[in-house]
Amino acid sequence: MIGKRMRHIGRYHEIAVALLRHGFGMIVDELGFSSFLSLPPRWRAEQGKTVAERLRLVLEELGPTFVKLGQIASTRPDLIPAPIISELEKLQDQVPPFPFSEVRRIVETELGDSLEKLFRSFAEIPLAAASLGQVHQAVLPSGQAVVVKVQRPRIAAQMETDLDILQDLALLAERRLEWAASYRLSEIVDELTKSLRLELDYTVEARHAETFAHLFADDPSLYVPGVFWEYTTKRVLTMEYIDGVKLGEIERLKESGYSLQTLAERLAASMLKQMFEHGFFHGDPHPGNVFVLPGGVLAFIDFGLMGRLRPNVKHHLSTLVIALMRQNTDGVLNAIYGLGLVPDEVDEGTLRDDIDELREKYYRVPLSDISLGEAVEDLLSVAFRHGIRIPSDLTLLGKALLTVEGVVEMLDPQFRIIDVAEPFGRKLLKERLRLDRVVETAWKRIFDYGEWLLRLPDSVKGWTKMMRHGKLRLEITAPDLETLLRKLDQMANRLSFSIVLLSLSIVLAGLMIASSLGRPSTLLWNIPAVEIGLGAAAFLFGWLLYSIFRSGRF
Repeated sequence: MIGKRMRHIGRYHEIAVALLRHGFGMIVDELGFSSFLSLPPRWRAEQGKTVAERLRLVLEELGPTFVKLGQIASTRPDLIPAPIISELEKLQDQVPPFPFSEVRRIVETELGDSLEKLFRSFAEIPLAAASLGQVHQAVLPSGQAVVVKVQRPRIAAQMETDLDILQDLALLAERRLEWAASYRLSEIVDELTKSLRLELDYTVEARHAETFAHLFADDPSLYVPGVFWEYTTKRVLTMEYIDGVKLGEIERLKESGYSLQTLAERLAASMLKQMFEHGFFHGDPHPGNVFVLPGGVLAFIDFGLMGRLRPNVKHHLSTLVIALMRQNTDGVLNAIYGLGLVPDEVDEGTLRDDIDELREKYYRVPLSDISLGEAVEDLLSVAFRHGIRIPSDLTLLGKALLTVEGVVEMLDPQFRIIDVAEPFGRKLLKERLRLDRVVETAWKRIFDYGEWLLRLPDSVKGWTKMMRHGKLRLEITAPDLETLLRKLDQMANRLSFSIVLLSLSIVLAGLMIASSLGRPSTLLWNIPAVEIGLGAAAFLFGWLLYSIFRSGRF
């Protein structure tokens, strides 16, 4: 770790300065930056800006890696507090394009030939530029119009450096900051960096597009641009050019004669079909990523962020739907336990209260007034408050639903996505209760238990062998044991104090009686035995009191 810090000391310095500039000097101190960096004096925090706003400014100042991580984090309300989420959603991914000479160099290096031989034409001015790369329009030798996404030069190496530093800082923060340990910051960073590394490999996006196209091959209302694999590598992605109207261009859509209500219905139905039938959905369906083609056909682009709903997640989602319909708090609790990793220390009573409050929010509310995305976001907020980890794809589902609802409302304010969702909900429940599915689930359970029973004799044999060799350890955890021992310690100390005080009182009483009787002097009485004894007793009594009070257990 020390070697890593020395190797990237310049970047550590930039991060520390950015934190100082925006009023996070305490974090710089807590992380011990000053022990290996020469830092300027602290800046005063910007007046009138919240912590969340200042955090967003830090990420924007630190560049592409931190901006992308912030954008990914904005999809995780189960990990990040709501005020910070709302600021992270404002992060801008618009950056100046890099020179065409770099574009040429990267494309020719990746594809192994000159640009003139690879393409009939290649536009020098990009269609769009973002933190990871930029997109150029081109024409293949066959005459096929394409778009070519080219990764920024040296961006992968820069991001790997930043991700290494972030993982180092997360581990350091967990050791030094109590809140970082409670939030399991290193796990959050690991999860976010995994998503970012996938975005750096353009072949992953190409495979996503092909999978998506295969799933919707028989759906005439949806179109997916094709991938040209001979012109695609990890740093260059070539796909079919889509010539249509963006879904966000309302006036152009009206001028072209499209029915906005029909487009809203098709978008909602398409997204719900992706989520609840195929379990593979577009994670960022904003208006710029969906085009309208002749005939009202929807064409999706940009498959870098995709979500998957595994069968067990869909199973627990249906459990959640059933429980909400029946107003069953226990059923909602079971679904949450099934969907996430519930920590052992969770307060189930408080969790139940929060779920009851959430259930009451949607009780007797007309379906037309319910926002599916908001309902999922509410559930994720409850999970965050109780430290429950929810699968990342489920949080992405909530984010995508909110985005779709916003687009649908823009197209047709009277349209409600829940009207289209109802048939999918019924289908989800029917699929779960289907006889062959029930039999398949039961058989899988029987098979799992059968395997466990077959392994049981070997396990018992292993435990018996460990017992014979005295290697079997039994650990018992009692959450209130420490409190009980502390109480017993206090009782013992108070009892000791009382006995000593009583003994001293008896000695003093005896001396007073002996003095009043006027006993004759003896050799013993010529020695100040009483005074010595009283002094020793007072010393021991004082030492006992000091020890008891110092321990704080009186």
